[in-house]
Amino acid sequence: MPSTSTHQLPAPPPSVVQAGQVATGRYAGCIPCIDWSTLSSTQQRSAWWHRCHHKRWQYVGLAAEDWFIGLAIVDLGWAMSAFAYVFDRRHKRVVLDWSQDGLPRLSGGVSDQPVQGGRAQFRGIGAALRIEHVAQATLSVRVKAGGLCLQADLDLGQAPPFLLAVGPVQGGLGHATQKSPGLQVDGWFEWQGQHHSLQGAIGSLDSSNGLLARDTAWRWASAHDRRLGFNLQQGYFGEQENALWLDGTLRPLGAAQFDFDPAQPLSPWRIHTDDGLLDLQFRPEGARQDRRNLGVAASSYIQPVGTFHGWVRAARDEPAIPVDGLLGVTEDHRSRW
Repeated sequence: MPSTSTHQLPAPPPSVVQAGQVATGRYAGCIPCIDWSTLSSTQQRSAWWHRCHHKRWQYVGLAAEDWFIGLAIVDLGWAMSAFAYVFDRRHKRVVLDWSQDGLPRLSGGVSDQPVQGGRAQFRGIGAALRIEHVAQATLSVRVKAGGLCLQADLDLGQAPPFLLAVGPVQGGLGHATQKSPGLQVDGWFEWQGQHHSLQGAIGSLDSSNGLLARDTAWRWASAHDRRLGFNLQQGYFGEQENALWLDGTLRPLGAAQFDFDPAQPLSPWRIHTDDGLLDLQFRPEGARQDRRNLGVAASSYIQPVGTFHGWVRAARDEPAIPVDGLLGVTEDHRSRW
């Protein structure tokens, strides 16, 4: 993405695989394509293993003063899945929660182009979702599902650098993800006959692609405004995707610790990094959750919506920068897929 910002990370490599090995690292910028075909260890796995273990997804979060909207399109290899939800911050509850499964390819797919030229789409019974790079500097998000009609355009042109994180994963072969900073949004949504503007909202994109283990678990936190944002993960990908955006600068963060009670996920969380650059309390307002057990596949998922309070630092010897009321999400997720 075009940017005049500075950063502390190198530019992305030409491929997520270099000389047959995973190009492990954190990078500032977007990679054209995530292609694992030249990974030397893939030769030891069957085509069926690849089909079942190759996971791709695109998630978009839209944070507004009175609303938070989350949606995702997930390509599991052997199936498709999608969800969309609307959280009403005024009444502290999820007012729309839609999800649907579909057949691979017939119901859509997620391309190997994570941002530039990328496209994810899902077609189902009474539903159509699309996340698509439609112009040099626009990410188009369109949803018609469960009574929700949404049109949002996310501005990529003025954004600080995206994070590209690449690395090996236990039980799998490799994973790569593009995380966006806060993106300006122009658009609207309609629900229950009411029209709501998304002007002034902040958007974020998570585009991920990997050859993952059958059992995968993670905890995640993400929040952004126009000055500050962060992405944190604890689990299958280690500290690889932990990053802070501050005044247009992308900075790597250390390992993250998520302290919360899984039995009471709407109680406050504490999230901090071992490098002393981030220490936050998360105050949930409500959550979207889903639990399924189909035998061959299962998932346990909760994504609380709320605000972050505390501080971040640009460096250990820099003063703490207050964070107060930054809207975002956390997540506790386990999948057998």
